[in-house]
Amino acid sequence: MKKEKNSWYAKKRIYIPAIIIIIVTIVISYNQYKPLPEGVSYEGEIHQVDDVDFLYDLSYKDQNGEIQHERRIFEEIYHAIEEAESYIVIDMFLFNGYYDEKVKFPNISETLTRKIVEQSKAKPNLRVIFITDEVNTSYQSYKLKEIETLKEHGVEVVTTNLDRLRDSNPLYSGVYRTFFQWFGESGYGWIRNPMASNAPKVTFRSYLRLLNIKANHRKLLATEKTAIISSANPHDASGFHSNIAFRMDGNIIGDFIKAEEAVGRFSEGPDVFPEYEKEPEREGPIKVQLLTEGKIYQHVLASIRDTRKGDRIWLGMYYIADRKVVEELTDAAKRGVKINMVLDPNQNAFGSEKIGLPNLPVSAEFQELGEDNIEIRWYKTDKEQFHSKLLYIQRPEDHIIIGGSANYTERNLDDYNLEANIKIQAPDSEQITKDVAAYFDRIWSNEDGAYTADYEEYQDKLPALKYVLYRIQNYISVHNLLNRHRRVMVGNKSKKRCFTKTILG
Repeated sequence: MKKEKNSWYAKKRIYIPAIIIIIVTIVISYNQYKPLPEGVSYEGEIHQVDDVDFLYDLSYKDQNGEIQHERRIFEEIYHAIEEAESYIVIDMFLFNGYYDEKVKFPNISETLTRKIVEQSKAKPNLRVIFITDEVNTSYQSYKLKEIETLKEHGVEVVTTNLDRLRDSNPLYSGVYRTFFQWFGESGYGWIRNPMASNAPKVTFRSYLRLLNIKANHRKLLATEKTAIISSANPHDASGFHSNIAFRMDGNIIGDFIKAEEAVGRFSEGPDVFPEYEKEPEREGPIKVQLLTEGKIYQHVLASIRDTRKGDRIWLGMYYIADRKVVEELTDAAKRGVKINMVLDPNQNAFGSEKIGLPNLPVSAEFQELGEDNIEIRWYKTDKEQFHSKLLYIQRPEDHIIIGGSANYTERNLDDYNLEANIKIQAPDSEQITKDVAAYFDRIWSNEDGAYTADYEEYQDKLPALKYVLYRIQNYISVHNLLNRHRRVMVGNKSKKRCFTKTILG
């Protein structure tokens, strides 16, 4: 009898762990490859318009060494809100006023809230839908005053249901979904907020949710009159970041609303979104197309792949790490395409020092090629970031511009985060292409200020060990998603708050 009992316990010790491993494996597999919610990874129609406005924010030192902040993007967003009469649909990732720095940042979150409330009062029939990410309440740990103010004034606030998205950090998320998600995140907070020390404290369960590393990273606005897509967040501590945006009108507004309605449907948002009244299609010289998630990836890769000798690629990017993008750029350079990159050195994140990942080792990889067709300059940042996400391809037949919220990492491009970019095709005679070309010329050549530095100025800050770690992670890891997680965790060991700040890019 005793022998049978011991045998049963022995089997139990084997079967129970085996069952747990099987369950977690199933959860991991399903949530990495499950169908996307309907309407996600969206490719809008190609619309022809007469013009598109290019907007940008820049922080730099002028010729006298004084720091200058040119801020245009949110002025245009405020103006669009003030012009709205029927509806406003907004989707913004970071939206709060928390920060630790002693520097006085622009109060963007408060101003955006006030503009919406004022316009709602001025236009009683105005409908406003505001979509945002859980990160602003540290994953439902507390209530955010800006969001509560919007709700009090009739704004329909939608918090994106990130659980419906695929898992970009599968090993961790499989364990989290199986064992921890059921306990929620709200309750008495006792841990320092990852946003800032003056923000409400959070629960340990909020940190567990944060480590899933997923987000609604979009930054856009649509009214019945205009649409704006951007790389800029209405986040005070991001107020001095360098960013880009595009403003347009016409039937593409309907595509913006359709893409946001998809988010609303899987996030317990309104059943019906406003409907844009289509106009007769124009025959303007500029083609515009809304892309989200994986469709951005496809168009970026195809646009680079289609370049030929004599073409030129300009890239302004906060993060570049995706292997396919790196390989396509490398192949383009070998074909004789001239490539100019302006990259953020990944040294600063809201007052916390970072260790240069991923841009420093990626740029070292480009330089290893000894390829004369690739030139890299670093944006000279202080406590802000070169937060732009902009690809510009100059070709004889037309120019291609792709810009918006998406960094060039697998998490941002491969159907994990929610992202939104605009693709523009136009002749070099159009103002939009002239404006984008002038933007890159200005920061590349340090016209009227100090914007960018030579490659060597920041690359010396890359210790050999970090470069070796980066290369091992990219070529030995079973999956590039795990590489990204490990790169972030290396930063966390060096700087206590680096992990949280990195995922906010």
